[in-house]
Amino acid sequence: MKLVLITSVNQFKPQVQKILKNCNIQNYSFQEVVGHKGISSVADKGNWFVGDRFESQSITFFAMVPATVVDALFEEVAEFNSNLESLSRVHVSILNIEKTNNL
Repeated sequence: MKLVLITSVNQFKPQVQKILKNCNIQNYSFQEVVGHKGISSVADKGNWFVGDRFESQSITFFAMVPATVVDALFEEVAEFNSNLESLSRVHVSILNIEKTNNL
């Protein structure tokens, strides 16, 4: 069993849901989150309103899935990302689940 975490901007929500469906992942949860990008430029440190410019409305999906769907999920996400013209991407991570109760 694996824990899937998928993060993207809110605009990609329907496409991520389609990817999950294509990979036979029927049960999942999602949460809207505020994405934040750190600031490294010295010039931006003097700007009091700089924090607003680097936040984005994002969404994170969570799903517990069998290991057999992981490769297909990565392939679907890679294909989706390769067709994007924007700088935003869908990010996917897989975590091992060491122990769980009966699902």
